[in-house]
Parts: sequence; C-alpha cells; structure tokens
Amino acid sequence: MEKWAEIRRDVHVEGKSKRQAQRETGLAWKTLEKILTHSEPPGYRRTKPYEKPKIGPYLERIALIIEADRDVPRKQRHTAKRIYERIREDGYKGRYTQVREAVRAIKRARQEVFFPLIHRPGEAQIDLGEALVKEAGVLRKVIFFVMVLPHSDAIHVQVFERECIEVWLEGLRRAFEFFGGVPNRVIADNAKSLVARILGAHERKLTERFLAFKSHYLFDTHFCQVRRANEKGVAENIVRYSRQNFLVPVPQVRSLTELNEHLDECCRRELLRKRRGNTKTKGELLEEDKAAFLPLPAAPFEICRKVSTCASSMSLVRFDRNDYSVPVRYAHQPVVVKGHVDRVDIYREKELIACHRRLWTEGDASYRPEHYLKLLERKPGGLDHARPFEGWDLPECFDVLRRRLEADYGKQGKRDYIQVLLLLERYTVGRLSKAVKKALSYGAIRPDAVRQFLFDDPDLRRTTFSLDGREHLKHVKVATTDVSSYDGLLSAGGK
Repeated sequence: MEKWAEIRRDVHVEGKSKRQAQRETGLAWKTLEKILTHSEPPGYRRTKPYEKPKIGPYLERIALIIEADRDVPRKQRHTAKRIYERIREDGYKGRYTQVREAVRAIKRARQEVFFPLIHRPGEAQIDLGEALVKEAGVLRKVIFFVMVLPHSDAIHVQVFERECIEVWLEGLRRAFEFFGGVPNRVIADNAKSLVARILGAHERKLTERFLAFKSHYLFDTHFCQVRRANEKGVAENIVRYSRQNFLVPVPQVRSLTELNEHLDECCRRELLRKRRGNTKTKGELLEEDKAAFLPLPAAPFEICRKVSTCASSMSLVRFDRNDYSVPVRYAHQPVVVKGHVDRVDIYREKELIACHRRLWTEGDASYRPEHYLKLLERKPGGLDHARPFEGWDLPECFDVLRRRLEADYGKQGKRDYIQVLLLLERYTVGRLSKAVKKALSYGAIRPDAVRQFLFDDPDLRRTTFSLDGREHLKHVKVATTDVSSYDGLLSAGGK
C-alpha cells in the first residue's frame, strides 16, 4: 500500500510522467492505470457472472420448489438434501455442495425486510411461553402469560397450568390490575381460545367468552396475520427475556401462587430500569402509557368457563376431561359448571352445591366424602369400599369411636358410626371432633349422645337475676315453697 500511495503522489502531485513511472517501477501499463485510478487496491472484480454449467439449468427448478414450500408447514418443507435428491432424479450430475449454496442464495434473496414500528402510549402486546418449574419437588412444564407495553417496555408475567380461555383472560385481568388501567389496544396472536375463525388478513370472529371480556373492559384488539408474529415482535422478545431472567435457574417453589408473587416483584423491579437510548426509567414511561389507558371497570369480569351438563349416576359432574362430585341428592339432575383458574363451582338452579379445587390433569377425579354420606345410610358397605372415602383424613378420635361402637354393638355399631358421620353435613370436622372426644371421655358413644355434646354449655351468668336499676324490687320478699302442700294433690279425689 505504501508503494501504491508513492506512485500516485509522484504522478499526480510531483508531475512525473506515466512513462517515467512505468520505467522506474517496471509495472505493466494496465496496472499503472489501475493505481492512478483507484486510491487503494480495488481487489479482483469479475466482469461477467461465474458460469455454473451443472447447477445452472436447475436453478429455476430449485426456486420453484422453495416458493411452493411457503404454503407448507415449516416442519415439512424441503431441506437442501431433499432438493438435491429430487433434481438428481431429473438428471443433475453435480455435487450436493452446489445445491446447498444455491438454496442458501435463493433463500437469502427472498428474506423479508421489515419496517421499524411506532409504539404509541397505551398499546399492549400479549403472548404465551413455556417453561419448566419444580413445584413441591415435581418437575413439570407450565405456561406463562406475558403482557408488554412497547412504549414504556413495562412487562407483567404470570405462570399458569396450561393454555385455555380462562388462562388468557385471567392473565389479562391481572395485568390490567398490575398496571392500574386498561390498554386501549391489545395486539395478540391467533390463539384458538381467542379466535373462533379467521375471516381475512386482520378480520377475526372472536370466541364468545373473549367477546364478553372485551366488552367488559372496552379495549380494542388487533390480531397478527397468519405466520406473521413479527407484528407483535416486542412480546416475542419479552417471552424469551422473561424465561431467561425470571425462570433461570428452574424455580423450586411450593406452589404456583408463590412463584407468581415472585414474578410480580420481578416486574416491579423492571420498572426501575432505563430503556436503551432513553433517559427515563420504565416506571416514568409507564405514566405516559397510563395517561392513554382506559379506566378499570367498577367490578372485575367473572373469569370462568360455563358449561351446562348433568350429574351422573355416581353423583359426578364432568368438566374439562375431569370429574367432580356433588351431593348424591343431585345425581341425574342438570347442573351448571363454572370453571375458574383455581376452582370449579357447580350450581343447581343458581344454588352453589359444590366447590372443588380445579384439576389440570386429564382423566382425574375430585371427591368430597361429605357428598356421599347420605348414601351410606342405604349402602353402609361403601364406607370401606367406595372411592370417595378412600384415604379420608379424619381426626384419630373418629377411628377410636368406630372401634368402640363396632366392639360394643357389632353391625349396628357401624350404622351408628355412619349416623355420627352424617352430622358433618351440618357441623364442621373441628366441632364434631370435640363432641366425639367428649362422648368418648364420658363413655356415651351412641349417636344421640354425640348430638347432645354438639350443643354449647349454657351460660350460667344469664340465669342470675340482677337487681341493678331495679331498686323498687329490693324489698319484695318471695316465700319459700312448702313442698308438703303438694300432698293435697294425692288425695283420693286427686288420684
């Protein structure tokens, strides 16, 4: 490069002729012309494209295959190896390397280019991600919901069991309450829980439950085009960011509630950070978002999935592929199930007849033993063989009572024990266990005696008549009754 610069200066500044420079350097005339034309070596430049006699005739064929793959699921698209095998059948004689380079060049030329988007205050993007969590010592996969406000970069993350409409709505509701308002526009993907049918590029028929939720909070929605997740690219990035920063290493918690409290704190700490290229913190920018928010409604939306069904002959109601028990008097009767994120409520004509913790496994059942107590009167054998009573954890005094009853009264003792259990329909386990312990201590173990011990002891202070404020009664004398006067009632005429 030094020699290059020296030759250019001698000719262009010192006035040396080209002929003299050629004689002194011994360079070819074309080389000298190149030095004088370019300030630095231009490198090798091909005057015409490199000829590819073997792969050239097949480039159009390869391009057509790649173009046809655009309408095929990603996992079933052609690899370079598969394209190589196909064009070999058509007579290609070259090597696989040329095919691989051709495929790479064609795909690179067709890569999409995007606009940087404007992120106005008051807009939100939502998405779901997957992560591993060790809950109560068990490692399993969970879903986490993410809402991000692109203007301020404020985020809210919550963990749930699996994807369903209740999870989407519960995640939205919690995010609204966390941010203190409702974004005026929410951008989402085409999840089946939210979108019933795709009608056009951005036109959607929404599911009934999501429509009701949207009507309650009054926000607008925008759904990405199919396979165009870049339209909510901020949320896509935040899913990855949340997993790497909040869920690494794998959280070890006692419950998802505990993990969600931790995630809430992580999101609050995020508000103290500054955005790249901005002097304000995310919390300060969040105030600009909140200025464009819609207000929260006076009451939150009831987030649940409602299903009308019928209780089975085993007094079970099926919801979301799991069974839940109801009192046996409601067997074979129509009921309404409300499935919340954390519980399942079952109604009969607007009366709440059963409440269970929601099961998220498939093919499981939740039994409440007290729902089947009435059936034990007719089928006492179920106490030892029916699934609802399997592993029923009652205080030890109940086992003592049953052994005493069966030892003293045989088969009738078992029926008497069932009568005691039936009291759980009216009284709590704690209150009944106190009565059972008292009955055992007095040796009065029959059901009627246990019932008597359920009544509270009388307050003896209420049996004493107070003369406070009744001074006029202090001089009243009440004569002592002579019990012998009752002997007159035993006369012959009184018999």
